Amino acid sequence: MRLSKALCAVVAETFTGSHEKIEALFISAGAPGTPPNLAHHSKWKEWLFRTGQDPSVDSLAVLGNLLEEFMDFSPKNGTPEHEIWVQRRSRVEKAFEESGLRYYRFGRVLPLGEDPPPAPSPTRPASPLLPAKPDKIEDLLEIIVRGLRRAMHPLSHRRKGSQSLSFGNEYDVQDLLHALLRPWIRDIRPEEFTPSYAGTSTRMDFLLPVYALVIETKIVRDRGHAKGIGDELIIDIEHYRHHPKCRTLWCVIYDPEHFITNAEGLKADLEGTRTTTDGEVRVKIFIPT
Repeated sequence: MRLSKALCAVVAETFTGSHEKIEALFISAGAPGTPPNLAHHSKWKEWLFRTGQDPSVDSLAVLGNLLEEFMDFSPKNGTPEHEIWVQRRSRVEKAFEESGLRYYRFGRVLPLGEDPPPAPSPTRPASPLLPAKPDKIEDLLEIIVRGLRRAMHPLSHRRKGSQSLSFGNEYDVQDLLHALLRPWIRDIRPEEFTPSYAGTSTRMDFLLPVYALVIETKIVRDRGHAKGIGDELIIDIEHYRHHPKCRTLWCVIYDPEHFITNAEGLKADLEGTRTTTDGEVRVKIFIPT
């Protein structure tokens, strides 16, 4: 569900403490992507707004997880802290109502008029929400690719005194993706060449021969590159269509600065099965957020 900027702004006012503390809260709540490089209040407002824009994320569940402690835990009555809490909580409730939402205890946010599920039993704690082990290679890859930015975060924000890692070029992204794939897939062949097409050949990032699947990674360098990324991929797709071991092509586009302005249009133009007399390949496009 899309979260309005007004709602995100009000919710952002509830977050107090260090950047590190609130970043950890967002990550544990299931917020996608990496923290925006902004000042304190704007940072949480923008991250929450992006959460509502991501179709793969249950934004109401994330919102409830973020607010549960603030909404359910009241400071001691009669203290200045309690007065401030009452005012801020009332603002959140009003913003929820204006957005057609309502908050229920234990971090449950639902549209107005929808009955809340039973509250968790205090005598039997709820099971942790762990992802099920994937049964299909596509399910596994989707979990890894969609979580790519979250996997980057602890490596680029390491503890004091440790060398932080950066992901500024395609090789950095490829190395992380390779590391995430290796525990699950035995036969990964990086940098194998495709057959020649139009007088040239290209070097694929990862070939998974058991699954007849290739993963190609791209990193968007600037706005000009974002405009031409589709043309690059069209050429790559033609190369892969001629490869005898490639039946499925996953194109993973890392866009750290969000230069791509129409991600859905790019996907619509490129995704699908491309068939000619000399080959066929099924294309999927992912832009981790």
